[in-house]
Amino acid sequence: MTVQVDAPEGPPSTPPTVLISQPTVDDGVDLSRLAAESKVLDLNSRYAYLLWCRDFAETSVLARLDDPTSEPIGFVTGYRRPDAPNTLVVWQVAVDAAARGLGVAGGMLDALVDRVPGIDHLETTITPDNDASERLFAAFAERRAARLVTSELFSAEQLGAGHEPEILHRIGPFAA
Repeated sequence: MTVQVDAPEGPPSTPPTVLISQPTVDDGVDLSRLAAESKVLDLNSRYAYLLWCRDFAETSVLARLDDPTSEPIGFVTGYRRPDAPNTLVVWQVAVDAAARGLGVAGGMLDALVDRVPGIDHLETTITPDNDASERLFAAFAERRAARLVTSELFSAEQLGAGHEPEILHRIGPFAA
């Protein structure tokens, strides 16, 4: 899938083309790198990202700029909730610092939801200090004309080690 993103402010230029595809096992190393470079995501082991790209590739996407062989600039990982298969849970969203502000995250989210059949709800958790993620998912709900409901899923006490609570954002129903 190809998505045209908004050009940054400044002199007129041709906006970059973002190519969005399903990740492969070979992309797991790049997912691990992007997660680490984000400095905000809970970092999983490289092994976990490799497994994710093998076992949950159909519910995840990877973004590259202009060329399908270029280095990835972003990813969204997700899975179907086992007890609610019409719900896509978004686990992590990462965009390379150089590509932020170009609409890459929103483009990946839209492409993923449009690609996964049979879903009409999306869930994710966001810590209270993550304004960028809150804006991303609120904008997604608005684009889909869907309701967004929030509630605490996991408390700071449950998560421990000074982790903030994880607030569940449930969006839907929407038409895929």
